[in-house]
Amino acid sequence: MLGRAQKKGLVNFEIIDLREFGEGVHQIVDGRPYGGGPGMLFRADILAKAWKEAASRQPLDTKQKPYTILTSASGTPFKQPKAQELSKLEHLIIICGHYEGVDQRFIDKYIMEEISIGDYVLTGGELPALVITDAVTRLIPGVLKSEEASIDESFTENLLEHPQYTRPEVFEEMRVPEILLSGHHGQIKTWKKEKSIEKTTKIRPDILNK
Repeated sequence: MLGRAQKKGLVNFEIIDLREFGEGVHQIVDGRPYGGGPGMLFRADILAKAWKEAASRQPLDTKQKPYTILTSASGTPFKQPKAQELSKLEHLIIICGHYEGVDQRFIDKYIMEEISIGDYVLTGGELPALVITDAVTRLIPGVLKSEEASIDESFTENLLEHPQYTRPEVFEEMRVPEILLSGHHGQIKTWKKEKSIEKTTKIRPDILNK
């Protein structure tokens, strides 16, 4: 889906290798933390060089500073409303967190938001960056075949999507709910809403409370 969107000219993806801005023969991009502690940190000066290169690639008619996020286990949880918000941007830069973290000076100057895709720790921010990219891209007009596909779905109204069915009408003695075969669109819409609330109450009561 992402490749198709890029071929259609709806979005353009670019990957920047931080090693290209690394220092010395070994293209070093990290350093030990001042004050001690385990692991290594991304250097602010290296990330700044990479950011400036990324920022220079934005569309010429774009006057806004590119919105920049950092994937981080300590960031705010990534939710559907945030994906909708990011999908309206002309230029988005995602910095993939790595090692033990990033020099705070780079975060203070360049990062507008730290985002987490869950309460767990990964080896790097590449997978979260892909998750964010996928969730955002599918919301861009023209990417999906039907606009309704990105509207009537889980989390859009703080509800999980209702159960869905297709052929055959009977599968291992389990029938499709009669209401879905009735042709009464008003009643079907009510049924779908009721099932969404029922499913959300059972699986994700935390979002239902919103």
